[in-house]
Amino acid sequence: MAKRELASLRAEKTIVLALLIQLFVAAFSSFLVVGLVSLYDPGGAAAYSVDTAVAGDDASDLVTAIERTDGMNAREFPSRQAAVDAFSAGRVDAAMLATATERGTVEVRVLVPDGNVGTTLVVVRAREALRAFERLERDQRSASLTTETLQLPPQASSSPYFGFTYTVLVPLLLFLPVFIAGSVTVDSLTEELERGTLELLRVAPVTMTDIVEGKLLAAAGLAPIQAALWLALLSANGTVIAPGPDTLSTVVGVLGLLGLTTGLAALVTALGAALALTAPDRRAAQTVYSLGVLGLFGAAALSPVNPANVAAKLAVGSADAASYLAVVVVCLLGGTAVALARVGVERYGPG
Repeated sequence: MAKRELASLRAEKTIVLALLIQLFVAAFSSFLVVGLVSLYDPGGAAAYSVDTAVAGDDASDLVTAIERTDGMNAREFPSRQAAVDAFSAGRVDAAMLATATERGTVEVRVLVPDGNVGTTLVVVRAREALRAFERLERDQRSASLTTETLQLPPQASSSPYFGFTYTVLVPLLLFLPVFIAGSVTVDSLTEELERGTLELLRVAPVTMTDIVEGKLLAAAGLAPIQAALWLALLSANGTVIAPGPDTLSTVVGVLGLLGLTTGLAALVTALGAALALTAPDRRAAQTVYSLGVLGLFGAAALSPVNPANVAAKLAVGSADAASYLAVVVVCLLGGTAVALARVGVERYGPG
């Protein structure tokens, strides 16, 4: 039954296309991530430099703050109007105009392109420069304050490529096969029921339990195989998976990722099978399945040990005992769901 199900998957163009897209992303992740991270974190595109016109009160400090911001260059102008004219003429990418107020504060007006492709990037860089300017002003004015202010947290620097790869790309490649496995299970069973071929299969020397278990094995078994392939391709592209002090730690981390994928696939496919047998209408079952799975993962995201966080910790090599416990719990839930689905199938009848 599992071989028959795998053979039939090749005719599903949507499933095959989804697998090819994942394969492409994993195989060429080393350069695709550069473009993807520009959407995830526009400020991470360090190759693009924002020329900024600066004028007004306290312009020197504003220039200092801009120069401390990665990807920004400051050009001081003698007047605000001169800075505005330079921005309007396109000689600079942005303009920052500082004005001292009667309260002793400094207001900064920022001019950015309207509807330009680089508008988002300019806004992100300008925001970072304003934060640097705020820190600089706090430091300079702290001596004149009569009360002690709260200390700002230290500035942290990290690569946006690192964060995107381990917190977005790896979980995406691991969980998409899980979603597809459940969808395949729902489609396969509802299609058999709608066409009446499920009853024909029962004429063969197999039980209903064997039929459904074969479909579950084919769908859920593909998920960890795909996950292993995606992780291997990521490693070949320079993304180290589960780095550790020794080989054993790396192997345990990779096994944890595969175990998490396997447990989730078992859980999702069992739920999909139960849903298909309960409501054998293809469109309705797929709608309920999609909403149900999204709801489950959304609820899990509220937990500090949600699947995405666990996958990221395992992939980056910083997994703790709670992460491995979460993998064990997911595997137990998946096994329990399959067992319950098996009991339900044994009681299922044509009527």
